Amino acid sequence: MSEVIHLTTEAFHKVSSHTSPVLLDFWAPWCGPCRMQGPILDEVARAAGNKAIVAKVNVDEEPLLASQFGVQSIPTLVVLKDGRILRRMVGVQPAHVLKDALQQAEA
Repeated sequence: MSEVIHLTTEAFHKVSSHTSPVLLDFWAPWCGPCRMQGPILDEVARAAGNKAIVAKVNVDEEPLLASQFGVQSIPTLVVLKDGRILRRMVGVQPAHVLKDALQQAEA
């Protein structure tokens, strides 16, 4: 994928066990830092190409999914591979940190 997808609870199972790394951004439209993270995610998704999935989860629309991941602050970013959480980050993250996390997950 070369663009950020918006993920629902129903579609989550399709990406959660994906063999490629998955970067989940738990966010909300009213959250200023979350809006700052948005363009950074777009950059990361373009850089990742088809090597990773970059997805956003709106915590207001998908509270069960946010709860499943124990999200208490947003933005919370989670890197998954094969259904396992490899890394969790809270707060706005620069592109190089997210790209590095995805590269480490590929290994």
